[in-house]
Amino acid sequence: MATATHLLTEKEATAHPPAEAVVVRFAGDSGDGMQLTGGQFTLSTALAGNDLATFPDFPAEIRAPQGTTFGVSAFQINFGSAAIDTAGDAPDVLIAMNPAALKVNVDSLREGGLIIADEGEFTARNLAKAGYEQNPLEDGSLAKWQLVHFNISQLTLDAVKPFGLGNKEALRCKNMWTLGLALWMFDRDRQPIVDWLNQKFAKAPELAEANVAALNAGHAYGETVEMGAPFKQHHIAPAPAEPGLYRTVTGAEALALGLVAGCQLAGIGMFFGSYPITPASPLLHHLARLKEFGITTFQAEDEIAAICAAIGASYAGQLGITSSSGPGIALKTEALGLAIMTELPLIVVNSQRGGPSTGLPTKTEQSDLYQAVYGRNADSPLPVVAARSPADAFECAIEACRIATRYMTPVMLLTDGYIANAAEPWKVPDMSEYAPFPVAFFDKQPAEGEGVMPYARNDELARPWIKPGTPGLEHRIGGIEKQPGTGNIDYSPGAHQKMTETRHQKVANVADSIPDQDVCLGREGAELVVVGWGSTFGPIHQAVRRALAKGQDVAHVHVRHIWPMPKNMSVLLKGFKHILVPEMNMGQFKTVLRDQYLVDAKPLTKVSGHPFRIAEIEAAIDAALGA
Repeated sequence: MATATHLLTEKEATAHPPAEAVVVRFAGDSGDGMQLTGGQFTLSTALAGNDLATFPDFPAEIRAPQGTTFGVSAFQINFGSAAIDTAGDAPDVLIAMNPAALKVNVDSLREGGLIIADEGEFTARNLAKAGYEQNPLEDGSLAKWQLVHFNISQLTLDAVKPFGLGNKEALRCKNMWTLGLALWMFDRDRQPIVDWLNQKFAKAPELAEANVAALNAGHAYGETVEMGAPFKQHHIAPAPAEPGLYRTVTGAEALALGLVAGCQLAGIGMFFGSYPITPASPLLHHLARLKEFGITTFQAEDEIAAICAAIGASYAGQLGITSSSGPGIALKTEALGLAIMTELPLIVVNSQRGGPSTGLPTKTEQSDLYQAVYGRNADSPLPVVAARSPADAFECAIEACRIATRYMTPVMLLTDGYIANAAEPWKVPDMSEYAPFPVAFFDKQPAEGEGVMPYARNDELARPWIKPGTPGLEHRIGGIEKQPGTGNIDYSPGAHQKMTETRHQKVANVADSIPDQDVCLGREGAELVVVGWGSTFGPIHQAVRRALAKGQDVAHVHVRHIWPMPKNMSVLLKGFKHILVPEMNMGQFKTVLRDQYLVDAKPLTKVSGHPFRIAEIEAAIDAALGA
């Protein structure tokens, strides 16, 4: 089984056994449990010590007609014995549960890759639904791939027959049969999955027993069937890792934990107000399970109520946080302007998806950058931070909490559908290594004859945070322009000029407390720099690594602080001869770089709803260097 998704470093190339990686994609109907299967295979892979990255890909339809291409759900995992940065380009193995799953996914499979198909689902009716005129398992159209097929449906029914389930209920165990086969193929331990099934179906032990039986039957089939070289057991050695406690996290999980950690480091409580929207909803689900950390979670009746409740919480002395995706962020924008005018700390998480309008609700994109940086009425700047991977969302959440409380400003934290749903191993950090940034509420009463000054400024231009009800510090803040210092209503030309300039400079001052931008691969002043932000990190990093191995003079710069950017960005970028900016939009960050630094940044755009493949960026590097 070829494994060509990870370019070996010199150290990895001389490893014994050699480092390798495999990409597997599970695909089936949205009712076949492919996300569940992929999630449990991910668990077993993490426990085996492999590095990994995943990519869940599911339809937008709540329940598309069964067996149609519209309803195909897939889960891809790239795992190996070396560092894994992406979910992989072309799968090495495709497990297709029906004709529609094969039709949608087979062209992504690398040439010579392995197809495992459930022939029991390749009926005339299902073939017609998927748009096949002939059975692809029999007509030779799959000749450039290795193909094995057997009746997984019937084998599952046989395995669970002793438990007296109805036909429909018995076929729901098919994903566990398939998982058992995959566990055998890659030499995985079944016991953690058995334990999980017994826990999941603790109140229905007959379902637990049936699913365990299906899991064991799939594993036993792999052990006993003799199908030749394409279909054999393959062991992937553990990846080297620093000692420590590891767990697998999705971006939504890491973000939830990071927000909790940020509030703990600030020494304040958290209020999270949200309204359900794909792909932002999991953040609310995870935070609702963490109430022992002083969290109040609130599912509002709409997006506007969610952010207004969060602003109210910040006014009251907690850190208000709200979350949505692009369409919901648009609804929150007016209230976000209120938070900017009142200068209250607030975190707005934007889990980007394809758009505009309803767009591609379950697909990924990076097209809300303009919305984050420029997308409000009037001059209303706010800091913008972008996570580059699921695990990095933890660090970015803490950074957003630090900036919001230190500078008394709303902060927008950008993730996307890929980061929110994908998973990777995460070394659980030692929180004693994080410097606290405790909030100091203003409680000093003014001298006799003086008024409260809610818009007085410290050296960084942040105003004081005054808890309502503090004796002697009664004050007003609101959305109408203020007199500098006092907070009294004043919309005279001079007051507005002064306050607008102050709010602008306060956000610009954030650059004083963020690190200089580094070059994460390659050298400063290279002939070509590939500049990325957000979830493009993995494919850019691997493509630049491959380019360096070919002797090309290329570097990778990845930006976390989108606005304001690090203070050395201008000098750093102008030291490179050519600048390439891959992003999953039509060139938004490229425009920001041109706007701010007058550099000739060239775009590489993709808006298919899927992440970049390494090969796409590698080809763009070759073209930029004239290779």
